[in-house]
Amino acid sequence: MILSIMTAKEIINVDPELMGGTPVFRGTRVPIQTLFDHLEEGDSIDIFFDDFPGVSRDQVHALLEMAKLSVIDQAKA
Repeated sequence: MILSIMTAKEIINVDPELMGGTPVFRGTRVPIQTLFDHLEEGDSIDIFFDDFPGVSRDQVHALLEMAKLSVIDQAKA
């Protein structure tokens, strides 16, 4: 699967006027933390999409790719 390169600013919105500044998926009111909560509970990404259809697959895949690369970079440091 080839992912289009998305920047954090394209995926995440942090606005004090929206959800008190909680990082959310851009264009939604869905906190980023909600995705990780679903995954920690053992839910599939499809269940997350069922619960939050406003979040795009591209956003989630790009966010997970960014998280993966961050962990790998930290492991190498």
